Amino acid sequence: MPSTTHISTRTPTTYTSSVFPLETMAVPGGAETILRGGRHLFPLLPRAFAGVHRVGVIGWGPQGRAQASNLRDSLADTDIRVAVGLRPGSVSAADARAHGFTEEDGTLGDWLTVTAESDLLILLIADAALAAHHEEIFAALKPGATIGLSHGFLLGHLRETGGEFPAGHGVIAVCPKGMGDSVRRLYEQGAEINGAGINSSFAVHADPDGRAVDLALGWSVALGSPYTFRTTLDSEYLSDIVGERAILLGAVHGIVESLYTRFRLAGDDAVTAYERSCENVTGPIARTISGDGLRAVRENLDPAARAVFDRAYAATYGPARDLVAEIYDEVADGTELRSVILAERRLGSRPMTVIGGSPMWAAGDEVRARRTQRTLPVDPFTAGVFVATMTAQIDEFVERGHPWSEIVNESVIEAVDSLLPYMHARGVAYMVDNCSRTARLGARRWGPRFQAAYEQIAFPASRLPADQALLDAFDTHPVHGALAAAAKLRPSVDIAVA
Repeated sequence: MPSTTHISTRTPTTYTSSVFPLETMAVPGGAETILRGGRHLFPLLPRAFAGVHRVGVIGWGPQGRAQASNLRDSLADTDIRVAVGLRPGSVSAADARAHGFTEEDGTLGDWLTVTAESDLLILLIADAALAAHHEEIFAALKPGATIGLSHGFLLGHLRETGGEFPAGHGVIAVCPKGMGDSVRRLYEQGAEINGAGINSSFAVHADPDGRAVDLALGWSVALGSPYTFRTTLDSEYLSDIVGERAILLGAVHGIVESLYTRFRLAGDDAVTAYERSCENVTGPIARTISGDGLRAVRENLDPAARAVFDRAYAATYGPARDLVAEIYDEVADGTELRSVILAERRLGSRPMTVIGGSPMWAAGDEVRARRTQRTLPVDPFTAGVFVATMTAQIDEFVERGHPWSEIVNESVIEAVDSLLPYMHARGVAYMVDNCSRTARLGARRWGPRFQAAYEQIAFPASRLPADQALLDAFDTHPVHGALAAAAKLRPSVDIAVA
């Protein structure tokens, strides 16, 4: 069961702002301070960005493109300029120009030039590239500039190598809980429905001038985040990297591959097996959790189906929890970080293969084409496996000391309101093959481990009576209250995926 290695991730979840109106969100055991976003706060952005005349965004991956575009649009009525910095010869330059960033107006340039001219420098290049080039960037920083991150990977790398952030510079993070495409698409929807967006966490790692909290909150508001909660770089890195290897991506891959095989062996044709596995997770199960919470998945089943759910849940929880704990330990001690950097070196001569060629994905197009013909019911066995894995991650994060707002976002909301809708539209294989390099590497490393655990441990055990103590713990779990509190802050809009 859970590892005996514990990492202290706790951070004060109350804070004050001299710019933004804050709210309190009730969570199990207390309350957390949060900021509810919305375009009505845009007039406050000049105060939040006081002293910042130029924001530099280094990188043009999905997050770079989304954040640069959102920041530019949100700050359009101010004197704050947003510029994109790219490495010489970057193949992304043409796309940046197509999105309105150009050399002629000074909003597109060499990455080190943009670095030297920026008061807030947001580093959004790939993790391995940032690990390799951060010293060049640090050396080019404008005196007193604030370093902005959307991931704690660099902190982990600096600790592994004995490095540190440069003295005299603020270090803050704003971490959207979803893909870059989601960050941009929901921001655009926010023009019609105030508050539409992707939730973000923020962290203040260094604050030499006392402005870091307001600046980080302003950055999050400008991205369109419906609500923003506080974390630390340590906590964000741990929960983010673990989450994408578990319920956000890696475990989803293992779940649907193992279930598809199970249903095929039981006699289902390929399309039916796909509907009961992949389509069920990304469709009715995800929608139920998003709209009504985790407990509703079980409560909405009839008694016979609920018994199937219960056996699958009870059989899956333990093996899933063991794996999440193992992942957490390897992220915490730097093993996972080292594996990413080593893999990036290999990828220079050995390109990453895709997973979309396995037999199950051939059924995806037919399944998506027939969605309009009927409403797919929740498959109780699939639901039990998925909900047990999600709950296992939640419990591991609780034991490791993460704040509740981070737990529900990294374990539930990001999955059902950002990533699973994309998987539903384009397939789990598409997501695994097209997300960030760090996430792709993690999914390939841990997805097969989850698949083996389900096939070899959970599925055989599902023939046994369900452990009632596990079911009682799920029914009374404090996560249900935390999700209900977070749901009150959710805008009445779902992500639309083209």
